[in-house]
Amino acid sequence: QLVESGGGLVQTGGSLRLSCTASGRIFSSYILGWFRQTPTMAREFVAAIGGGGRSTVYADSVKGRFIISRDDARRTVYLQMNNLKPEDTAVYFCASSPIRSVFYSLGTTAGEYENWGQGTQVTVSS
Repeated sequence: QLVESGGGLVQTGGSLRLSCTASGRIFSSYILGWFRQTPTMAREFVAAIGGGGRSTVYADSVKGRFIISRDDARRTVYLQMNNLKPEDTAVYFCASSPIRSVFYSLGTTAGEYENWGQGTQVTVSS
């Protein structure tokens, strides 16, 4: 089970940090990702992080503004969002997928992830 928190209302240029805590699994053996969705947009990839936090990938739209990180001891993945824009407004979901190979890649599509949280709303006012 994945549970997100940290969403809210923020002004343009502001920051938020989302958290997602997992239960019931070996957290360190999972790829972790963040996606977002609006009523008019399909679920969109935001960022992903691999085992040990050694590799990360970001969507071009958030590169340089968002930072994904993980704390395996706390079973938590974070998304630090800086310089927020109105177009970042969405429901943000965390997702996980088990690492099955030494030569794994970080998924950037929703279909590559097996487990999902319930989402947390982020609203950026102009």
